[in-house]
Parts: sequence; C-alpha cells; structure tokens
Amino acid sequence: MGRAPAHTPVLRDEVVEMLCRPGRKALMDCTVGGGGHAEALLEAADQDAVLLGLDVDQASLLEAKENLRRFGSRARLFRANFSLLPEVLAEASVAAADAILADLGLASTQLDDPGRGFGFAADGPLDMRMDDRLTRTAGDLVNTLGQKELADLIYAYGEERYSRRIAAAIIVARKAGPIRTTTELARIVAGAMPPAVRRGRRGVHPATRTFQALRIAVNDEMACLDGLLERLPGCLSAGGRAAIISFHSLEDRRVKQAFARLAEQGRARLLTKKPVAPSRQEQDRNPRSRSAKLRGIEMTSTSRQ
Repeated sequence: MGRAPAHTPVLRDEVVEMLCRPGRKALMDCTVGGGGHAEALLEAADQDAVLLGLDVDQASLLEAKENLRRFGSRARLFRANFSLLPEVLAEASVAAADAILADLGLASTQLDDPGRGFGFAADGPLDMRMDDRLTRTAGDLVNTLGQKELADLIYAYGEERYSRRIAAAIIVARKAGPIRTTTELARIVAGAMPPAVRRGRRGVHPATRTFQALRIAVNDEMACLDGLLERLPGCLSAGGRAAIISFHSLEDRRVKQAFARLAEQGRARLLTKKPVAPSRQEQDRNPRSRSAKLRGIEMTSTSRQ
C-alpha cells in the first residue's frame, strides 16, 4: 500500500459514481496531484482498466507515483499540462479515453508549503508556480507591472472590486524596495482595504482574491483551461464521460458554457443540470471543499473534432 495522500480529494465518491462504469478501460486524471482521485477511480474500475495521470508539478507526480505504486502498470504518469491531452493519449498509444477528470483546485500539499508561495499563513517567497520550469513568478509580476496592469490583472482574475486601491498600494510599497514575501504582500493588500471591508469578509482574508489573481496569471490558468475544454471532446470515446471540478466563478463559467455548447450541438449529454456541491458533512471534514463545483458530460456523438 502507498502512503495516504496528504491532500484530501474533493467530491471523491461523486466523481467515482459519475465516471466509473463497467467496460471503461482508459481513464485520465488530468490533475493527478498526489493521486487521491486516481486511487479511487482505479479501485472502482475494471481490473484491466488503465489510468493516465497528468500533472505539471514534479513534486505531485513523485507523491502520486508512491501512492499509486500498488496498481503497477495500471497507473501511468506524465508530466504534462492538461491542455495537452491528445499528445499524452498518443504517447500512451491510447485512441481515446473513456473517462476524464480534471480537479482545478490547488492541492493542500501545495497550499500548505510556504516555499511554494501560494498562501500567506506562513511567510514564503512570492513564487506561485505550479511548474518550476516556468520562468515568471508572482514576485516578478508584483515588482515589475505598471499600476494599471496590476489593477487590471487583480480585477480580471481575482474579481476584486478594490483592485485599483491594491495596485496603488503595491506601487507605493515597492518604492522602498522589492516586495519579496507572501506575508509582506498580504499586509500591503489588507492595508489597502477600507476598514469595514477588512472586518466584513466573513473570515476570508482580504488578500485571498489578489493571491488567486496572481496565481492564475503566473500559471496562465485560464488559457490552459480553455485549451482543455476545446480539446476534451476529441479525446473522449463515444459514450465517454468527463467530470470537471472548479473552485471559483471564472473556472465554473467556462466549464458551464463549454458543456452547454456541446449539449446544444447534440454531441454530449449533460450529467449535471446544476453543479454538484460537497455535502455538509464533507465541508465540515474538509473546509477547503466548500467552494467546489462538479459538472459532467457524456459524449453522445462519434464525432471527434
């Protein structure tokens, strides 16, 4: 047995119920992380089913390799962005997948590691790269973008109404020297907020949306998600299913619209008219699951475009 993943997979049972059906032999986990969802899918699938696991985070792949070791050759791992689904299928000599999962959230192991710079509970460098092969960090953005560029980025990717105030505060602060750490940036952002807002966001730190925006920009997450959604139908077999878990409105809106277009074209059947949310019990066990939304489709056409 491998080690239990440090990250708790969100909506695990719902994902298995949606994707695992008898006869499905080729599974894909586009964001394999530590292997929590992948383990559940392989346990529930036919004994000769194979799972292809993708991730850009090398540390996550090493964790998945250990946690999925007991499945042997049934679990095959690839360091690749999920927008490269066709290339991974070709490399694995698989014509099409019968089930595809993408969990768009950060793993707890990423969020809780101060050295990655995703959070601000502990001090760490302003990094936020999921893939350490990327050359641009959050610190680069914070310390080099102009005030308007910063404000536009924070508004577009964080949906932060105080983006202009935050950008102005960052510009002022960096005149004294580069902003280097997560806690330093979090203090600057919080200080730019009106006092009533700092007190009134129901336990959510005022810097949360700004950090989300920087992370999305560093990793080009929206473009990668658009690539996944565009190429997903051509990677699924007839009758194949896809499930995507999103964690904020920018992601969920894209997924909802892409799935709706496939349904309108007659190429897919919606498995979720409304997104599936974690139960109250799951939210109590894992508070980070509270914003998760699961949507699914089943391909009804043999067209692979």
